[in-house]
Amino acid sequence: MSDTNDTDDMPPVAGDVVREPLRRAIGDRYLTYALSTIMHRALPDARDGLKPVHRRILYAMRELRLSSTGGFRKSAKISGDVMGNYHPHGDAAIYDAMARLAQDFAVRYPLVDGQGNFGNIDGDNPAAARYTEARMTAAAEALLQGLDENAVDFRDNYDGTLQEPIVLPAAYPNLLANGASGIAVGMATNIPPHNLDELIAACLHLIKSPNARDETLLDHIPGPDFPTGGIIVEPRENILEAYRTGRGAFRVRARHHIEDLGKGQWQIIVTEIPYQVQKGKLIEKLAELVLAKKVPILGDIRDESADDIRIVLEPKSRNVDPDVLMNTLYRMSELETRFSLNMNVLIDGVTPRVCGLREVLQAFLDHRRDVLLRRSAYRMEKIDHRLEVLEGFIIAYLNLDRVIDIIRYDDAPKEALMHEPWGEGRPRAADEADYQSPLPTDRQATLTEVQSEAILNMRLRALRRLEEMALLRERDALMEERAGLQDLLESDDIQWKTISDELRDVRKQFGKATELGRRRSDFAEAVEVADVPLEAMIEREPVTVVCSRMGWVRALSGHVALDKELKFKDGDGPAYMFHAETTDKLIVWGSDGRAFTMMANSLPGGRGMGEPLRLMIDLPNETEIVDILIHKAGRKLLLASSAGDGFVVPEDEMVAMRRAGKAVMTVKNGVTALKPVAAEGDHVACIGDNRKMLVFPLADLPEMPRGKGVRLQKFKDGGLADAKVITLADGLSWSDPAGRTRHEPDLTEWLGTRAQAGRMAPRGFPRDNRFG
Repeated sequence: MSDTNDTDDMPPVAGDVVREPLRRAIGDRYLTYALSTIMHRALPDARDGLKPVHRRILYAMRELRLSSTGGFRKSAKISGDVMGNYHPHGDAAIYDAMARLAQDFAVRYPLVDGQGNFGNIDGDNPAAARYTEARMTAAAEALLQGLDENAVDFRDNYDGTLQEPIVLPAAYPNLLANGASGIAVGMATNIPPHNLDELIAACLHLIKSPNARDETLLDHIPGPDFPTGGIIVEPRENILEAYRTGRGAFRVRARHHIEDLGKGQWQIIVTEIPYQVQKGKLIEKLAELVLAKKVPILGDIRDESADDIRIVLEPKSRNVDPDVLMNTLYRMSELETRFSLNMNVLIDGVTPRVCGLREVLQAFLDHRRDVLLRRSAYRMEKIDHRLEVLEGFIIAYLNLDRVIDIIRYDDAPKEALMHEPWGEGRPRAADEADYQSPLPTDRQATLTEVQSEAILNMRLRALRRLEEMALLRERDALMEERAGLQDLLESDDIQWKTISDELRDVRKQFGKATELGRRRSDFAEAVEVADVPLEAMIEREPVTVVCSRMGWVRALSGHVALDKELKFKDGDGPAYMFHAETTDKLIVWGSDGRAFTMMANSLPGGRGMGEPLRLMIDLPNETEIVDILIHKAGRKLLLASSAGDGFVVPEDEMVAMRRAGKAVMTVKNGVTALKPVAAEGDHVACIGDNRKMLVFPLADLPEMPRGKGVRLQKFKDGGLADAKVITLADGLSWSDPAGRTRHEPDLTEWLGTRAQAGRMAPRGFPRDNRFG
């Protein structure tokens, strides 16, 4: 396909078929889809902080008159209206979005008042829409306030039969108050919730000082305020940088306290968990840590939660340091999380941009100013219309007899009223002497069509003098209000003062003095405790590790005799049996060259036959267990393969506390790794399947963390049978078939360099070609 965008050289096609390059066709369509996802689904508007689905849900609830003080309606009815009138997507997606707006653990200031099961912090889903009911909250009504006063623009819905608002008036900065999250094409957003009282305080400061520094705003907004509480342990300088750039993260920890049980006993009570952490999954993770003994100082965990959260953590013993226990759990569970900040929003509902805190607040204030100006202009139009009607009423009162005569006898009273030259008549009240109409009037005034229609629609009871006095008072009040609106439209200072007053009213309704508005998340410095090795958390006790030929492993209490008769499954028997301690790390060496690390205290108890080792580590079925050894820090091992390759490895490089283990030695198909040998000596003795033995300096082998190694001995046929590190001056010892110890003090005959073929083994060497 050509890369050019020129399609003039393409042959014409009949009908409505369009010929264009595939690259441009795909590009244009994908760009359209991407823009649709960004603008109409994933990113919130900086002005009202809502995505289209949330905005349509609130507007539909308003159209259903579901006020915060009214009755509830079925959620199915609400989601159905939203889907049918404004949001042509799946009802499940709409209901999920509405349910989230009702969850006080997910939204800082809920916009939907739910009745029924709307889910819980454990992670349970809401009940079906047919079982739940909902209405708006006062916070949602504050976002909608002004829709009837031309505060925002409207547009056609998806089928052009109805109108919907492009953006809501939003009496408070909902984007930061409730936060937002979403994933679009090539971009995403993630904004934490904040305290509304603090947001309004920052807005008021920004009105007074439009060029306020980020440090000053941070004095008003110290950080997020999560609905689930918790403690924010992120340093202030990191929070400042995140708010300045619009990108960053906040470390959040669970809130806990120590409960004294008397007699030196204590337990930890967790009362608040980090935001967006499901309590059910958190409990499961902590339970796994207890069962797997990954945190040996944690004895037990219980969930005693009811309406509030109460997670009980019991230590293994009273001597455990609570800070060490909690810091260990912070690292290994979701008792500590990081909430990422990515303030990617739509500016003016069109342009996606990552904004800082000040930009987002300024976008909200600019929106509030637009709303104020539009509402003021709308109110002035209504006042002018009413003043015009009142002017006609006053003229009618001053010429009442003539008006009655026209209405009674004229065939076309409306046209007659409009063409009649009305005089001023006599004042009907003492305060009429100074009256100056805002509308153009003279000694021979005429009535407009609006005034004539209003006079004809006037009820007879309104002809009383009392009604005339009320009209005069209404006219004066409207004129005074109009003058105030005129001043507001012409003065920036009055506009910002009015916006400040409106924000203060919202602050009284949702501020810190209310239960909803009090701050829930606190700030603290992270108490960092030095990392404690896992072995230090385990009580040191002697055990005897037993592994059968079929790979069933167990740990007997105490150091039992290694020749003790033990029970095994039919057809099975002992393979490895040695003394260890619960604090030891065990290295399981596989024939595929992988090392698996296990803690001795994590092995099943000695009662029964134990458990399959392959259930504890990811040891493939075709891989044999070559050896199990106790890890000694700082020790070096000689690793060799049946192909005759080998190298020296620091034992610390073989440790990997994960199920998959660690690949240390590279072996090909048909080649197996041999039993590791402690590299304690100065020479290496190796023997092949052909019974030829070679002794060479240990220094000839490289020390490597992993790899294939180098050639130890050369073979014409067969491979390497065994290897051993010796001290040359001490000679070589082995046990003969009769159990007698044989010794060869002089190894000069077999001494050579690495990769030689060697010479036949000494007389009396075991026929299995093993050093023993």
